[in-house]
Amino acid sequence: MTIPASFIQELIARADVVEIVGRYVQLKKAGANFMGLCPFHGEKSPSFSVSPTKQFYHCFGCGVHGNAIGFLMEHAGMGFVEAVHDLAGQYGLQVPEDDASPEERARAAGQRQKQATLSEVLEKAGEAYRKQLRQSPGAIDYLKGRGVSGEVAKQFGIGYAPAGWRSLASVFPDYDDPLLAESGLVIVGEAEEGGEAKRYDRFRDRVMFPIRNVKGECIGFGGRVLGDEKPKYLNSPETPVFSKGRELYGLYEARAAFRDRGYALVTEGYMDVVALAQLGFPNAVATLGTACTPEHVQKLFRFTESVVFSFDGDAAGRRAARKALDGALSYATDVRSIKFLFLPAEHDPDSFIREFGADAFARFVAEATPLSRFLIEAAREGCELSTAEGRAHMASNARPLWSALPEGALKRQLLAEIAALAQLGTQELGELWAPAAPRPPAPAPSRASAPVASEMTEEDWASRDQWFDEQSRSGSERKRFKSFRQPPPPRPPPGGRRLPTSRADVAARLVLSNPAEWEALSHELHALLCDLPGDHGQLFAWLDSQGHEHGIQPWAALREGLRGLAFEALAVRVMTGPDGGPIGDAEGEQAADAARELRNVLDYMLDDLLKAQQSEAIAAVGSDPRALERYKALEARRLELRNRLRPSTNSA
Repeated sequence: MTIPASFIQELIARADVVEIVGRYVQLKKAGANFMGLCPFHGEKSPSFSVSPTKQFYHCFGCGVHGNAIGFLMEHAGMGFVEAVHDLAGQYGLQVPEDDASPEERARAAGQRQKQATLSEVLEKAGEAYRKQLRQSPGAIDYLKGRGVSGEVAKQFGIGYAPAGWRSLASVFPDYDDPLLAESGLVIVGEAEEGGEAKRYDRFRDRVMFPIRNVKGECIGFGGRVLGDEKPKYLNSPETPVFSKGRELYGLYEARAAFRDRGYALVTEGYMDVVALAQLGFPNAVATLGTACTPEHVQKLFRFTESVVFSFDGDAAGRRAARKALDGALSYATDVRSIKFLFLPAEHDPDSFIREFGADAFARFVAEATPLSRFLIEAAREGCELSTAEGRAHMASNARPLWSALPEGALKRQLLAEIAALAQLGTQELGELWAPAAPRPPAPAPSRASAPVASEMTEEDWASRDQWFDEQSRSGSERKRFKSFRQPPPPRPPPGGRRLPTSRADVAARLVLSNPAEWEALSHELHALLCDLPGDHGQLFAWLDSQGHEHGIQPWAALREGLRGLAFEALAVRVMTGPDGGPIGDAEGEQAADAARELRNVLDYMLDDLLKAQQSEAIAAVGSDPRALERYKALEARRLELRNRLRPSTNSA
């Protein structure tokens, strides 16, 4: 679904960003703007500014910024389309769907209505369960025995489902309503011959934990027995509003605590989340009776850059941690932290913290195993490293894990560590795992591709020169290729076609040809690209919305989605090669090179942005007492950024 840009503009113009942000952040008037503590990073003095005239928010501490839609996406974890619908609903606007047929629009409207209706049914059941809890001494005693206070029970909306088979009949007068079955509250049995199908409550004699989405809407339940009956936990089934492979218990309640504590703590059970919140760790969430999935990890990284998985120390806990490792690898970028906490085998987080206290648990969290170490531990498990066979087996185990990591410093360091354990050189192992196929020389560069050549290391040039030697190329041809190091002025492209010349063009080409890299970028870089002026910003904003709606798509699919959009010509231009043919998707070593090039280009673009913000701060020194402090913070960030840039990229 493509939402017209004109509607987005109308929505932003009508929405009050101060009102939207003010629902989540305490704001105070400060001159023409409003200031508050940034909800995206921990701070003690306010650096988060919201402008009612520009309809924009910006943090001078962490750099995050955007409009009302961006705030809902970043703070509430919504996708682009979901945020637009949510904001439009708040202002009574109907979201148009330009590229949808009348049938598709009707179907989408029906689906949204059904989801809203199912959430209303579940909310009504949740309220009934909460009322029942107040009248159920056995359930109250159970919660008290687990150390759950009334305040925490209220915070999480905990209730109780009575033991009767049809208790919900007193809540819903039409017990035969199909919505009760579709929401997972009622089970419809097989119809007996000549009779009607029997209907009965799914949850009976259980403490009830409502499962909420990021907007706080009830989408399902988890129920726990009061004794030792089986199954101990029972979840709602898959429904149009609930999928256990994508949802996390306690996420709605823990969002703000992620930022306050600096990390998300992932556990295995409802009671772990509730007990940890009770005892000083409100940043805990739990998977819903399933292994941690990539969707879970992706959702968590919308709110924080640091995740700690907490598991029991027994064999089952180790297996769960191994599955979590698989789900987390593709999101382990250089700016994120992923750790694994293993408690003693006889404890879960709830029992451990009650026996040893919050400080002891905090120490366990601080000493949790980093992803890099756990990856190597998983690879070497069962391998005898004193033998060549054992070392080869370990390397074979490590290869798929290492390959799943995104390109970056972490991946390179791990290659060196694995190579040392395998008693191989880093280059040897790299060649063994990903032998580089010879590539022909690149065509004469345009201005856009010149920085790519200048960023090549001496090792890169040596390997390419060797390739020419092996192919017995003529000396004149080799000389022509080596002159690429200092490219001549670009020739006019055939047919008068203009090739990309700006960093924004290069970034667009690299993201469109390798869209998986978009997920690996930080929130700050997303905002930088989406806020570029003109077609570039619109293109990146559209690409971001496509990722939220459809996941990673190849260029061919993105090309079809671009038809008729204002920035279609820009996208086609940057994805057209010097020979006039399409560039296509980057693969293998080419994708790795593109990822490195993208990060170099974005580093320079970010430096330009920080420099502009410094100029604004200097201009405000006379009228704003905090302007000099902002300038110094920006200078520190620029210094850190410049130190990260390689000397070989200075000509970019």
